[in-house]
Amino acid sequence: MKTVILAGGLGTRISEESHLKPKPMVTIGEQPILWHIMKLYSHYGFHDFVICCGYKGYVIKEYFADYYLHRSDVTFDFSAGNRMTVHENVAEPWRVTLVDTGLNTQTGARIKRVQKYIGDEPFLLTYGDGVSDVDLNAVLERHRSSGKVVTLTGVQPGGRFGVLDLDEEGTAVSGFREKAKEDGGWINGGFMVMEPEIFDYLSPEEGCVLERGPMEALARDGKLGIYKHNGFWQCMDTQRDRIQLENLWQSGAAPWEVW
Repeated sequence: MKTVILAGGLGTRISEESHLKPKPMVTIGEQPILWHIMKLYSHYGFHDFVICCGYKGYVIKEYFADYYLHRSDVTFDFSAGNRMTVHENVAEPWRVTLVDTGLNTQTGARIKRVQKYIGDEPFLLTYGDGVSDVDLNAVLERHRSSGKVVTLTGVQPGGRFGVLDLDEEGTAVSGFREKAKEDGGWINGGFMVMEPEIFDYLSPEEGCVLERGPMEALARDGKLGIYKHNGFWQCMDTQRDRIQLENLWQSGAAPWEVW
């Protein structure tokens, strides 16, 4: 099963870092947050990634082009015709497809533009700026038993995000509320599972925002499910968020480091 990661946004709220690199390449403990996200998925056996690039996407491409070299011990012997010897190499069991989905393209359009790399099969989807200790196999199990087109992971971080309205059973999303005050509401934390039917709700036009028209339509149709995660979740929206995540990593007790 493929994992799609949205990694093309401008990251304007963390401009101290993102003026030099795309937000998913901002580091925590010397590795991009994108790496941390991929390590989580890989821990649960999901090794095939499709990364939706946009703003400064070449930085992401260069990172993976040099990944093997940067993660290994190397000897360069210039006296022997520029020979390079790799020692104790570190390799990940990853297959990574990097797709330029446009500079100003919104989330729904980015997903639609990578449809040919996904095929007619269910897939996983998340954002390139959030980490969690969510059990991805449990999310997938909930999705498969629900019969929904999309299952998202609901989290409760506070009142700075738009809130999800749930049905009476608390197992499906019935609507959205914008930026409500903190009231214990659930928000979309990413870490989603999607059936190929999602592409019927998406457009390749760059203004298609996944979280608006498509998800609102899925909610109205009763096809949007939720997996409630009560554990750790944190997005890296601002420099303050980055410092918080860095401190957790340096403490040796980062909750998302389950691998």
